[in-house]
Amino acid sequence: MRKVRASIIGFGSVGQGVAEVLLRKGDELKSLGIDLDVVAIADSKGAEVNLAGIDLKAALGRKREFGTVAIDNLTGEDVIKSVDHDIVIETTPTDIETGGIGLVNMVAAFEFGRHVVTSNKGPLALKYRELVEAAEGADRKLLFEATVGGAMPIINLVRDTLAGNEILSVEGILNGTCNYILTRMMEEHASYEQMLAESQELGIAETDPTYDVEGIDTACKLVILANSIFNQDATYQDVDVTGITKVTLESLSLAYDEGYVIKLIGEVKKDRLRVSPRLVPASHPLAVGGTLNVASVCTDLAGTITVTGRGAGSIETASAILSDIVSIYKD
Repeated sequence: MRKVRASIIGFGSVGQGVAEVLLRKGDELKSLGIDLDVVAIADSKGAEVNLAGIDLKAALGRKREFGTVAIDNLTGEDVIKSVDHDIVIETTPTDIETGGIGLVNMVAAFEFGRHVVTSNKGPLALKYRELVEAAEGADRKLLFEATVGGAMPIINLVRDTLAGNEILSVEGILNGTCNYILTRMMEEHASYEQMLAESQELGIAETDPTYDVEGIDTACKLVILANSIFNQDATYQDVDVTGITKVTLESLSLAYDEGYVIKLIGEVKKDRLRVSPRLVPASHPLAVGGTLNVASVCTDLAGTITVTGRGAGSIETASAILSDIVSIYKD
């Protein structure tokens, strides 16, 4: 049995989802030889540290009642540097302008010899090469399946199941908010503005939906795929980006009459990174509805492999984080 001590840095929706999943799956982890204790949790107001293992159920209750787990006046970076543990689960909010505190946390983790598993797109979209080199220099792992497809595996599918194949392209729907809006526009014969408002009321879209509807979120995910799968050194500026704000009900209806749907498709090839609304045959595997994500991986040997799943949600994203944790320690 391998004893593993972890920190959760960032205790918003995803961080709490990680705690819930670890509560559910403790026995399964032990059956794989992994005895994992969370010894520190940090949010924006402070941290809780317990080297004997934090009571995750109590921590979740305190967060929901008081809005914080803070007992100690420590930042996430303080925890990473001062608390003895093996792996940092980094789930702070994404900042694609500077990488934000997530970038600081990841750099600190490698400096102090800790693995990193993350759902945070910002640092990887901006500083992928530097972070990979920092991880390699520290002989630690950096895993990030949760940054691209939530519960839908793309990176691990390529690295593990499709190992030995040449990857020719990856394309798909990588933003559930946009997919929901476009789906509902057709279902309700309503305008973009009406369905955006509905998605905000339901909590599917953010109060400021710019990252989603302008294609920025999808573009960041393409950058991560380009760098991790195609070994590029791409940044957001390398992506040709068009969002969904100009898609009209009339264009959706015209497409439907011809047997097509309009979807926001992200595409990555060795020579192209593109996000744009595109016509997709209604019977095509990429024509999924609602908040679903879908990705088609085109290979030289296996042909085209298509996976579909929920690209967002705290538990779904936490499932990808759990998979990455297991992959580090299963051997």
